[in-house]
Amino acid sequence: MLSFIGRSVVQKIVTLFFVSIISFLIIHLAPGEPSQVDPLNPKFTPEMVERFRQEFHLDKPLYVQYLYFYRDLFTGRTVSWKDNRSVMVKIWERFLNSLPLFIVGTILTWTLSFPIGIRSAIFRGRVFDRSATFISYLLISIPGFFFAYVLIILVVTYFHVPVIGMETFGMGEASWPSMAMDRVWHLLLPSLLGATGGIAVLSRYVRSQMLEVEGQDFVRTARAKGLPPDDVHYKHALRNALLPFVTMFGLILPGLIGGSVIIESIFSWPGMGRMAYEAILARDYPVILTVNFVSAVLVLIGTFISDVLYLMVDPRIRM
Repeated sequence: MLSFIGRSVVQKIVTLFFVSIISFLIIHLAPGEPSQVDPLNPKFTPEMVERFRQEFHLDKPLYVQYLYFYRDLFTGRTVSWKDNRSVMVKIWERFLNSLPLFIVGTILTWTLSFPIGIRSAIFRGRVFDRSATFISYLLISIPGFFFAYVLIILVVTYFHVPVIGMETFGMGEASWPSMAMDRVWHLLLPSLLGATGGIAVLSRYVRSQMLEVEGQDFVRTARAKGLPPDDVHYKHALRNALLPFVTMFGLILPGLIGGSVIIESIFSWPGMGRMAYEAILARDYPVILTVNFVSAVLVLIGTFISDVLYLMVDPRIRM
């Protein structure tokens, strides 16, 4: 077990090193430079641009820029080119804004997907299964931005509550219960919208896994021995069908920092996805590279957690 974990850690570190190199090259080989002079802005003189290039090492070879960037990143000295603020401070602020969306969306996705997928597999071909299949494909097919505007119109029209931003303007002096309820209303709609696609996809995956396990020999043997249907479905079939989801569970960690550009832009939610989009438009390389690096770290941590969990729940891996 320790050798398996050790090999996994070494592989993740090597992977992270190559990811950092590839992401750095892709960002810097993209068209345009952050030091390009805007002819419509008289503040940017050639002297200022040259001083900017020297200060941020843009006049040096690419491999030297790579070393300088990750030296500053690991020492906490990386700053945004847009506002000269610490990149890690900006990421932490936006991370705290995206965290409630991620938590509520993940809870909705995983608590609704499994009952829908399991019941669809048990009652395969019946009314519930057909209805769930139709709704799932409908949610997958509808564009997220269109569905968002439909939900906004319905909620504002019938419930008369604001849903744009993190809180209603002027709520700073309201009582604590009013502020809490206002925050819930602002949080519910983007979280629900972010969960719809996950529910549709994950419920289909749960259904297919259950159907695959239900057709195996040990399940048929359990039925032949006269076990109650609930024991066959939930104690024998479900436990084995859940093994692949151990791997998927570790892969939800990148959602902590990835956010959703479309949802956060439509609802004016100052989260990670919106910050990354604004950094791309501004060619703010330190923010873009740091977000990419932290995302890669979260992906590798998630896969490592999945490896360890799989090692614990599946004896075949230990053998």
